[in-house]
Amino acid sequence: MKLATLVKNCFLLTPLKDEAKEIDIQIVTKDSRLKAENSLFVAIKGTHCDGHTKIQEAIANGAVMVVVEARPQDIEIPYILVSDTTRALAQIAAAFYERPSHQLQVVGVTGTNGKTTVTQLIGQLTDLLDQKSAVVGTMHNRIADKIIDTVNTTPDSLTLHMLLAQMVESEISVAALEVSSHGLYGGRTWGIDFDVAVFTNLTQDHLDYHETMENYFQAKSLLFSQLGNQASAQNKLAVINWDDPYGRRLLQMTSANVLTYGCNGEGMLQAVDCVIMSSQTRFTLTYLGKSYQVSTKLIGTFNVANLLAAIGAMIGIGMTIDMLVPLIPALEPICGRFQTVENVKDVTAIVDYAHTPDGLEKVLQTIQMIAPQRIYCVVGCGGDRDKTKRPFMAAVAMRYADKAIFTMDNPRSEDPAQIVSDMVVQQKNTNYEIILDRQLAIHRALDLAIPGDIVLIAGKGHEMRQIIGTDVIHFDDREMIRAYRISP
Repeated sequence: MKLATLVKNCFLLTPLKDEAKEIDIQIVTKDSRLKAENSLFVAIKGTHCDGHTKIQEAIANGAVMVVVEARPQDIEIPYILVSDTTRALAQIAAAFYERPSHQLQVVGVTGTNGKTTVTQLIGQLTDLLDQKSAVVGTMHNRIADKIIDTVNTTPDSLTLHMLLAQMVESEISVAALEVSSHGLYGGRTWGIDFDVAVFTNLTQDHLDYHETMENYFQAKSLLFSQLGNQASAQNKLAVINWDDPYGRRLLQMTSANVLTYGCNGEGMLQAVDCVIMSSQTRFTLTYLGKSYQVSTKLIGTFNVANLLAAIGAMIGIGMTIDMLVPLIPALEPICGRFQTVENVKDVTAIVDYAHTPDGLEKVLQTIQMIAPQRIYCVVGCGGDRDKTKRPFMAAVAMRYADKAIFTMDNPRSEDPAQIVSDMVVQQKNTNYEIILDRQLAIHRALDLAIPGDIVLIAGKGHEMRQIIGTDVIHFDDREMIRAYRISP
């Protein structure tokens, strides 16, 4: 693609010379290590590395032009000067991949909890309607049957546009994207034409990054303030959880049409009379004056809310409620989300990704509704992340479980003992143990439990690794449960 076409929408601080306009760019990259002839290198100022220090390396590896926001010291380097290379990268990526989001039905899902479940359910519903789906998110990126490993919940804009282009090539109908607050604030979704934006909820998390809940909310709200601002745009819909007070604030922050949902008696799309059992949840679904009796394998009111969000998103891309309701019984629970794991102790062992106070509380409240006997909760907090939530996590675990076992959960560069100390300091309840080794903590809970008890292993869910210092080791809570053996 010609360089002039790629940078057409960028605000250039230096004019593009005529001879440069005709340069044929074969690839766009922000990785100076990539060996690629005729490439365009965009220098990004990242948290750990400034791409401006890697320009010579990029040119040595085949870059014929670089995009910068600071003039290179070597004036012989061919460069384009912009005020913000992150913004320019999104604009260039959208042009290079021929604006793939315009050729797809794209749903963006944001919120503290529920993003993964909602996007996965949208994918399942799409597939059940005999259309092809794709999902981008925390667990993985999936394009039809192809699974692609992921590092961030929301990839950078270049990767995201590349993935969307692959979806177009694979004839995907619906793409469901988890949209994190980091991704929104960092401009990773710039240039994407969302058809539907979904808000699940907002509770404490990521305050190490956003500092305040208001900043956190404002980051989330960007998905909605950027939705449907063109009056000619069709089928733009904001699907908002009306049970969440932050959701109500979003109403005035989007020019798109709004569909509200909830489980507390308000919202256009509602679930009422929920009956929660150990293997299913039954409720009455109401929409536009009609009622439907529904049964789902998803357990808990919080999962019913996630299901409503997914249904609302599907309505936003043109499906009818009568098409969707018959599909609900076929929906499968999401990996690592309230996932029951068989074990030799014959107790109910549940693995869940809950890693925020609100998420953990909702899971434990659901367990209380179905628990015939005692509840054990194994949980920790991640290192190098929001420290302020640690005592709240511990308090929730001790409030709803008969016994909590506090352990490590991706301590990263922090001392695991200090993380747990932060959790239990000033706690008045004493119904807990500290076992830093996560495998031993899981096995301790299974040792204590008897048939009829429920053991919740929270925090890691689908994850299959443990990050300790700079080491990344294989670790899967589900494998630890299955490997448990009763001592002779």
